[in-house]
This record gives sequence, C-alpha cells and structure tokens, in this order.
Amino acid sequence: MKKEQARNIEQLVNEQVAKWERLRAKHGGVKVTADEVITISREPGTNGAAIAESLAKSMHMDLLSSDIIKKVAESAQMSESIVASLDEKHIALIEDWLKMLFSTHHLWPDKYLKHLTKVISAVGSHGNAVIVGRGANYILPPQKIFRVRLIAPLKVRIDNIANKPGFSRNEAEKYVIQTDSDRKAFILKYFHADISDPAQYDIVIDTNRLGIEGTVETIKHAFQAWKKHKPPQSIGW
Repeated sequence: MKKEQARNIEQLVNEQVAKWERLRAKHGGVKVTADEVITISREPGTNGAAIAESLAKSMHMDLLSSDIIKKVAESAQMSESIVASLDEKHIALIEDWLKMLFSTHHLWPDKYLKHLTKVISAVGSHGNAVIVGRGANYILPPQKIFRVRLIAPLKVRIDNIANKPGFSRNEAEKYVIQTDSDRKAFILKYFHADISDPAQYDIVIDTNRLGIEGTVETIKHAFQAWKKHKPPQSIGW
C-alpha cells in the first residue's frame, strides 16, 4: 500500500513538473504563471481538504496538499526534480531567500527542513498554486502569499470527522486532538511559531459558520482585495 502511494505521489509530481515545462516551452522559456500563492493552514475537521480542492479548481490554480508536500520533501530525488523545474535565475533567487530565511529566523537546517523549504520555494516561484499545510506560510516571502487559516469549534470538528467512514466518535475525538497537537508541534519545531496565532495569517475563517462554499467564496473575495493592496515584492521571483 505504501509503495503504491509513493508511486502515485511520484506520478503527480512528474505530471506537475511536465506541466511547468510545457508552459515554459510554449512561451519560449518565459515564465507565464501568476506569482501569487494561497497557503492554507487548517485545524483538523474543518473540511480543509474539500475547501482547498474547490478553491483551486474554481481559480484554476495548482493544488498541493500537505501529504504530497511531505512525501516530496522526504524524497531527495523528487525534491530535486521540483527544484530542477526552475531556471538558473530562479534557483539562485531561491537560494538567496533561503539563506536569509535560515539566518534571520534561526532555523536549524536539518535534512528534512532543507528539502521542505526548497520544494515549497520552488512551487512558490512557479506561483498560481494553493499549498495546504507544511508551514508554507512561514517559508515563502510574505509579499508573495495570501495566508489563510481555517478554524471551527472543537465539537464541530470532532463531529465532522466522526461522520467520515471508518471513524467512531471516540476515534474521531482522538484523531482531532492528536492531529492538533502534531501540527502545533511541527510548526513550533521547524519555524519557532504558534500555528494558532492569528497575526500569522491574512484571514482566519470559522468554516462552521460559512460552510465549504461560503468559505471558498470568502477566500476568493479576500484574495482579490489583497492583490490590489499587497506591498511591492522585494525579490524578483
């Protein structure tokens, strides 16, 4: 099962890289995708996956889920294929940005974090993407990204998971609490930040109050407003 999952992720990565290469070839090597990226951080049980998928589809953006980013970051071969999809100029810009990121944020440059930052930075350089989880909002330059945080009351989140096939109420409660803890620990370990701090995001949405469709529409409207008022970029990605 794990081997099949790894093959599926590798296929998705290869297809995405091929798409970027086709776009560049079609336009004579000129980068044609939009620069902007939407990052989504979510509490478990907020329907984050469905929201991200609907958002990416309606905005014609690439979707990279937390699981895909995690697997690619763990595989040196796939990580390098993502980075190699960039031209030398953009690779150099990413290297400069990452040096600044590691020095100013005092991050420990272990193997996983190095791959994670390079993968997310490469995706960010291509732009026109929705990236779910993995601390993307702490890695990419703030002037490039619209940062979304999805929340909901604990009971609602447990109910949402319990309604999924294969989950009892007790299992859903354990899953939500453990996943909450794991995500907080991941962000604290790698980025020295509090994942629940609203100051880390451009918009925080209670998905229980708006539902999936309402949340998607709210993100789209807020994203367009952000594009009009965002500060100028200081690096030429």
